[in-house]
Amino acid sequence: MSTLETETATKFHLSLNVGELSRSIKFLETLLGVPPAKVREDYAKFELNDPPLVLSLEPRGVAGVGALNHVGFRMASSEALVEAQRRLEAAGMPTEREEGVECCYARQTKFWATDPDGTLWEVYVFEEDIDHRGAGHAPPEVLPAASLTADSQPQTANVFHRLGQSFDEALQTVGDGDCPADSVDEFLLQGTFNAALDAAQRRRALEAVQRMLRPGGQVLVHVLTADRPLSSSPKLPGPAAAVQAVPVDRELLSEMEAAGLVDIQLSKFGESPCFHYDGAELRETKVLARKPGGSAGAVRGSVLYKGPFRELTDDLGRAFRRGERVAVDADVWERLKAGPAAGQFLFLAGRK
Repeated sequence: MSTLETETATKFHLSLNVGELSRSIKFLETLLGVPPAKVREDYAKFELNDPPLVLSLEPRGVAGVGALNHVGFRMASSEALVEAQRRLEAAGMPTEREEGVECCYARQTKFWATDPDGTLWEVYVFEEDIDHRGAGHAPPEVLPAASLTADSQPQTANVFHRLGQSFDEALQTVGDGDCPADSVDEFLLQGTFNAALDAAQRRRALEAVQRMLRPGGQVLVHVLTADRPLSSSPKLPGPAAAVQAVPVDRELLSEMEAAGLVDIQLSKFGESPCFHYDGAELRETKVLARKPGGSAGAVRGSVLYKGPFRELTDDLGRAFRRGERVAVDADVWERLKAGPAAGQFLFLAGRK
């Protein structure tokens, strides 16, 4: 196989999700017999002349979403790009065009389309290399192409649900598909609430999750949220085109609390919005929560809240007043010690 030297022909483009970028680069370099044409911390690309292929790697993991990120063609000319888009639009197949977008360490003009099976196709022309990844690509974990980070992966019985998948299908991953109460260690909800659900439907889904979780079990909600309600279903570019609805961030948190989940925290909330739409800022959001219970029982020790506030109160109404020792069980001890406010507490083992 040989590397591509010119831009005179149409090439097939394939993008793969990979669990470990360096390991995948080594494998493909050995398999293809050529070094990668481009390597960055969060991206790699192989360019082949025989067969004519542009193969890119995205370190997003493969658990629950598979290895395929998207497929497409790099066209030989702008005329060929326009003609391909014209054919699709004339046949009633919608596309999303992006002009001069900076993406994958290159400047490109492209359009996106989704085939009948839900596979995302990218058709583009290459303009020039740039020294940064660019803002035109879908953010690394904007749905549906994203996957969860390794430190969020479940350890035992778990359910992974993603946007576009039926919830019943997701439940087939546990036992015989029948999920009774207190049977699941962890739910990973990848874009679940970016489907066309209203508030009542979201609440019912969260109540079902809370019922099926084992005491102390965890749910990770990965979702695109807005800072205010949208007046209509969003039309977003690239992989985010699959998003049908965007819940308001604070409303989703309230719904999780109303469903009986506790220890709710934003483990990721984009500092900058991924998109602006209908006057709203849309952000990638990850919310961690758990079902009450678990390792509760005998007193593990005492904790003393140091401040700066007069007191903190957890989701179960337990108050931690500044300067006062509070006896806690192992469950509360471990959660406080691993939580973001751990530095505000003293942990007094064996003290009551």
